[in-house]
Amino acid sequence: MLMRMPAVGITCYPTQGGSGVVATELGINLARHGCAVHFISSSLPFRLQQYSENIFYHPVDMPQYPVFQNSPYTLSLATVMSETAVRHNLDLLHVHYAIPHAASAYLARQMVGGDRLKVVTTLHGTDITLVGQEPSFFPITRFVIDQSDAVTAVSTFLRAETERVFGVTRPIEVIPNFVDARVYRPRQDEDLRRRFAPGGEHLLIHASNFRKVKNLPAVIEVTARVAAEIPVRLLLAGDGPEMPAVRAHADRLGLAERVVFLGHVDELAEIMPACDVLLLPSLHESFGLVALEAMACGVVPVVTDRGGAADFIQDGHTGFLRDPEDIGGMAAAVLRVLRDPALRTQMAEDAQRDAAGDFGISCVLKKYLDLYDRLLGLAGPRGAG
Repeated sequence: MLMRMPAVGITCYPTQGGSGVVATELGINLARHGCAVHFISSSLPFRLQQYSENIFYHPVDMPQYPVFQNSPYTLSLATVMSETAVRHNLDLLHVHYAIPHAASAYLARQMVGGDRLKVVTTLHGTDITLVGQEPSFFPITRFVIDQSDAVTAVSTFLRAETERVFGVTRPIEVIPNFVDARVYRPRQDEDLRRRFAPGGEHLLIHASNFRKVKNLPAVIEVTARVAAEIPVRLLLAGDGPEMPAVRAHADRLGLAERVVFLGHVDELAEIMPACDVLLLPSLHESFGLVALEAMACGVVPVVTDRGGAADFIQDGHTGFLRDPEDIGGMAAAVLRVLRDPALRTQMAEDAQRDAAGDFGISCVLKKYLDLYDRLLGLAGPRGAG
């Protein structure tokens, strides 16, 4: 007998960012496997650009009243969550990022009443390492983690950090981020490569939201050291508050002609395969999704060793893990790859294999479906292929 597929409400931040990308792609793939997926957020998640069967969107209005200094989004979200759960007979609410989404889901479950509606909270990183540690948010963050029916973290690092900081003793299941290997894959596009490297230079790439935690000075300094040895160009994808400082730093080091500022890139999967090495020297990364995407494209990642990247990168085999303050060590890793084509090819092939296997969408989707089934008392496990 076929097992029924659950009806799931998903809440995430709809703008660009790792948690929103993962939540949206998870919802899309749940819908492809027969789940009714209801996105509940302040605006349409940016990855939901076209109609997909089994996917529904419920906007959260944010009314403005003179008595409120700021719109009470948490309360409005809880109201839409509870109304959607009742009207569409949702089995569970899966919220991404603890604050305020898990707090709203807790209120919604109380409003619905009983224990039929389950709450799954997925922790992504700064909701624990930054936002949740603010004194005004610390108690509520710990409370909603404890009150969730299930909690997942995207890396073993983040699980350990949650347990350490908040004293959490309840089980937290590690379900990693994932990559769609049908989208992120190696491509041979010589025209694109010539456009970015007209002189046949090697191509480095960094993609982020350009915040201080991304350690942009290290990206520029590593590039400068490599450029002093061999011809390279650096592609910078994204934008953010640190961009003016990055431009000034590149100019000071004489890299103005070697750095290409791409701005926001909607289709990173088309540009990434043209590159040789990804630089991600963040001060910490709870996971580092862009590094996994690079691996799936056959691009060798040189990534911070502070955080969760060790869950999917084998140092020296599928990429390099380095201290984000070790400029010389990162530059040496880049030069080693670029100077040895056979090594680069082998590492790229191994990285792609690992990314498409253990961290491919089918494998990770099955983990979430099994978790849902356990919560809902459905027989399992089920396949997700």
